[in-house]
Amino acid sequence: MDNTRDLALSMLMEILEKGTYSHLVIRDVLDKYDYSDSRDKAFVKRLVEGTLERLIQIDYVLNTFSSVPVSKMKPLIRNLLRMSVYQLLFMDSIPDSAVCNEAVKLAGKRGFRGLSGYVNGVLRSIARKKQQIIWPEKEPESLSVRYSMPEWIVEFFLSCYGKETTEQILAGSLREHPVTIRLSPEADETQKGQFLSALEQREVRVSRHPYLPYAFVISGIDKIRSLPGYEEGLFAVQDVSSMLAVEAAGIAPGDFVVDVCAAPGGKSMLAAQKTGKEGRVLARDLTETKTALIRENAERLKLSQVEIQRYDALSFDPSLKEKADVVLADLPCSGLGIMGRKRDIKYKVTKDGMKEIAKLQRDILEAIWQYVRPGGVLLYSTCTIDPEENEEQVKLFLEDHPFRLEELSPFLPGQLQKEGKTGMLQLLPGKHETDGFFIARMVRK
Repeated sequence: MDNTRDLALSMLMEILEKGTYSHLVIRDVLDKYDYSDSRDKAFVKRLVEGTLERLIQIDYVLNTFSSVPVSKMKPLIRNLLRMSVYQLLFMDSIPDSAVCNEAVKLAGKRGFRGLSGYVNGVLRSIARKKQQIIWPEKEPESLSVRYSMPEWIVEFFLSCYGKETTEQILAGSLREHPVTIRLSPEADETQKGQFLSALEQREVRVSRHPYLPYAFVISGIDKIRSLPGYEEGLFAVQDVSSMLAVEAAGIAPGDFVVDVCAAPGGKSMLAAQKTGKEGRVLARDLTETKTALIRENAERLKLSQVEIQRYDALSFDPSLKEKADVVLADLPCSGLGIMGRKRDIKYKVTKDGMKEIAKLQRDILEAIWQYVRPGGVLLYSTCTIDPEENEEQVKLFLEDHPFRLEELSPFLPGQLQKEGKTGMLQLLPGKHETDGFFIARMVRK
């Protein structure tokens, strides 16, 4: 890479000024520079993700030290200062002088030589006085700035969960989110040992996840696809919360499972491994791009019992009426449970948008519930922590549909069994060893 900071600045401009999703920008750039030094790629990734993650806190600091408010700055200067402040506050390995000097050079390179003095002055002032910054003390602003979370979301969490749990959620969203992978649930200890040894020989850090015996946490990797066993289908990348949702469905060998919003396919693949060759999984999603992702996973994992179809979940399919033993309904949601992985969700989500998504969920549930045979399971899940999309959605559905909640505890690891007794489980960032995620197990009467 010619200049890592220049590249990071371009990426931030694409994300923050043009509104492109951060995970897409980061993926595309890292793919483009696939053969570059892994340390350069790691630096760029951390600088971009960290600046996004701490954006509200960074803007508070800039507004404290700059004579020009962040909102009035020229876009390129604004984002150059943002990523430089991130380095000053959160990347101790980089000398403050280097941060300032590189920012001044980059301002000149990008055609803003006339503002290089301003950039230099703001950054050196922050570098000198960063230990004396006076932070807000009153809530919700104090929590908003400290954890870089929009005030309205902080207020929302406080109203739903109280202060202690809200702080857990906010702190959890800022923690490192390592990659979790799973082997086949049928893999024995010998197979697991061989696989882990192969990873360790590549200096990949591996640890067992406390919730499931086939789940592992890995770090120290540059590219998942390059790991031993990936192309052979020995493992799949999937968050443990998603694995728990499939466990909660209680899928048995020979079952017919319908996954109505399946992409990228993690749940469908695990469901297929549980049904075995004698079972069948119908994995559907709305677009060709999404079904292509599912197909790629099914082919890599050699799961011929997965049938993939492009289909709109809002449209009732009479051919499936009362045919499914299990329907997996991991529906579109606000994504408040995965803000630690997708750093820009918190800046894009709105109250009105959450209301619209809750209605979409209701409409999809209305279209799909008849697929479940009497005695079969409707497994509802989301990656949000919004009660209206979760508990309230389930209670509303149960009022006028022939289903009942069934206790989740028999399907959950010991650490979560107490919380699963109601038939619903809300996993929270910072409190549980997973993303924020909701699971409800409903059985058709």
